[in-house]
Amino acid sequence: MPVLLYSYVAVTWIMLPFMWVLFRLRVAKGREDPTRLSERRGLASCPRPDGPLIWFHAASVGEVNSVLPLIETFLKKNAPDTAVLLTSGTLTSAQIVADKNIERLVHHYVPVDQTLYAERFLTHWQPDMAVFVESELWPNLLRKTARRGIPMTLVNARMSGPSFNNWSRAPDTIRRIMSQFTAILAQDELSKERIAKLGGTNIHAPGNLKLDAPPLSVEPGKLQQAEQWLNGRRRWLAASTHQGEETQIAQTHLALAEDMPDLLTV
Repeated sequence: MPVLLYSYVAVTWIMLPFMWVLFRLRVAKGREDPTRLSERRGLASCPRPDGPLIWFHAASVGEVNSVLPLIETFLKKNAPDTAVLLTSGTLTSAQIVADKNIERLVHHYVPVDQTLYAERFLTHWQPDMAVFVESELWPNLLRKTARRGIPMTLVNARMSGPSFNNWSRAPDTIRRIMSQFTAILAQDELSKERIAKLGGTNIHAPGNLKLDAPPLSVEPGKLQQAEQWLNGRRRWLAASTHQGEETQIAQTHLALAEDMPDLLTV
């Protein structure tokens, strides 16, 4: 095992006594579901479905929304006894899955990436295959899944320039991680090229799942109210902003508003 991975595993063991305290703090901040907190420690809150089980893991809302159509298609095209386990890490993503109410789909919060928790999780669910979405590269989960001989695929994989540069400084570590995937489906040719340079194999670039996802569901009444309120105004949405970007957005709005006085920036 590369030194960096070995160090990571050691740190997660050292931090084990403090993780429960961290969970409690997250509950107090409204960032964890107190009724399902044990799932974060790899303890399942429901039984494993009978028959073949495919495990999908998506980080949060965007990834869950992008992969749900793929899961629905998969379930329709496979035997009626095949089920899907979908893990994610946020309250909002869990609510999206619950609202969809897809038959033969079970949601579980992803366990914290610690060896003990990963073992508990895999021992209970025993997936026949694992599908990870985008850049969810949790070393302990991947390592324990691979050791059980479970085929793993990385879908909608992306590798940004900064991530590529950072991983390039730890070539042995990223090569070990990427080599565990049986197949990798990249979002675009550039991500495919970068992942290949980092040690990935059997890589294809079929496109971005998020661009193929259907429109998000809406409440018709509220949508109609919003359209009436907007009254045809041109609008610009800035979402998932980071520190300092709001100032740039405000400055851009002021510049654009000189030519578009009806512009609405959200």
